[in-house]
Amino acid sequence: MFDSTPSLSEPPRMSRRDLLQWFTAASAALALGQWTASADTAESTAKGYGTDPDLSKIYKPGDFWPLTLDEAQRKTVASLADVILPADHLGPAASAVGVPAFLDEWISAPYPHQKADRPVILDGLRWIDEESRRRFGKEFHAVSDAERHQICSDIAHAPAAKPELKAAVRFFSRFRALCSAAYFATPEGWKAIGYVGNVPTVTFDGPPPEVLARLGVEQTVQ
Repeated sequence: MFDSTPSLSEPPRMSRRDLLQWFTAASAALALGQWTASADTAESTAKGYGTDPDLSKIYKPGDFWPLTLDEAQRKTVASLADVILPADHLGPAASAVGVPAFLDEWISAPYPHQKADRPVILDGLRWIDEESRRRFGKEFHAVSDAERHQICSDIAHAPAAKPELKAAVRFFSRFRALCSAAYFATPEGWKAIGYVGNVPTVTFDGPPPEVLARLGVEQTVQ
């Protein structure tokens, strides 16, 4: 997994195995749709589905494929991710568990779903910084929490959004889905929702009584 210490300028190291596992977990959590690429957004030149990497080796960020986000974009991603998943009593903020680094890897990966998400995310990041400068005179990461929430409130709910914000709504929906999938594929995310996972036990006593009661069923097999 990624180092939990957030960094906007130097992505932390990770193993290829951990990256692939995180991609798999996040993909399973997403309802992956089809997206249309913008003509003015650069394509990733990385190649996919090639020779398997050495899974015992530690790779540096950018060793798998060229990463996409520059320092300014990483700041915007971290700020927006933390609006969606802030630190609270349930767990740390999205930026503290590597979600921005995951998103950079995701949109840089040379696979169909990731390549389709790439222009949606890049165009959206450009828009949200331009909108922040228009409203408040500063980039999104540099404004106050209240000002960030003001922008996000206008694009967070499609039925209530203005028609001219359709593309921004689409971006925010996809960004939110990617951040949530990445966050809840981490141990910190599991803890936040009370997910225990596979725990070895010497004996199996059946489902807990409170679960049976909630389902309205009775344990009959011993």
